[in-house]
Amino acid sequence: MIEPLLLSAARVSTFDGTRLLTNASGFFFERDQRLFLVTSRHVMIDEPSDHCPNRLEIELHIDADNLTRSIGFSIPLYQGGKSQWRQGIDGSGEIDVALIELKREALPPSMVYRAFTPAHLQHSLEEVEVGTSLLIVGFPLGFHDSLHHMPVVRQAAIASSFGLRFQGEGYFLSDARTHRGTSGAPVVMRAPGTRNRVTGDLPWVLLGVHSARLDVGNRDLDIDEALGLNCTWYADILMTLSAS
Repeated sequence: MIEPLLLSAARVSTFDGTRLLTNASGFFFERDQRLFLVTSRHVMIDEPSDHCPNRLEIELHIDADNLTRSIGFSIPLYQGGKSQWRQGIDGSGEIDVALIELKREALPPSMVYRAFTPAHLQHSLEEVEVGTSLLIVGFPLGFHDSLHHMPVVRQAAIASSFGLRFQGEGYFLSDARTHRGTSGAPVVMRAPGTRNRVTGDLPWVLLGVHSARLDVGNRDLDIDEALGLNCTWYADILMTLSAS
């Protein structure tokens, strides 16, 4: 038996044609029978680093009885010269979250996955305390169980007030050891007992989308360790991005 949480995440590779560019993480989100892949916006495009892929590729399980079987599924990022993903913006600027709809008719009928839904989102900011234990499900540096094509999980904790947008931005801080390739990973906490009846066999609350490590510009690289803090964008932006 495989834990359903591990089937919610997908390994993301970015390409320019056939040239591999970067590795990242993503996860599935379902709303009104529509299925989306969610990741960080900077995975789709990042102008400062001149990162401009024209397609993504995700790895999909295709056999529930044999998880060693998988295929690569290509997702074009542009059609007719227009970008196909959705990204958000608020009064403080761009939000580092993006999603792109997956065409169900193009997906393999035997695809094995789990998807978060609006029922998995946390709507009350006051109910989540600082220090709450979290999990980040992703593919740090592209690392994963390459036989069964499964992500790995890092332990984390909420490091800022969940009820306050950190420095006015649309994210909170998490305390966790993360690496490149984790961008776009779901950040979750265990659902309380009353929520389990709603979230079914995926008893987790989706709090946010991991974006990047946070550091300070005046840190002495020879003396001071990295902060170990990360930006996690609030997951409620998915309701805006996935609206019809």
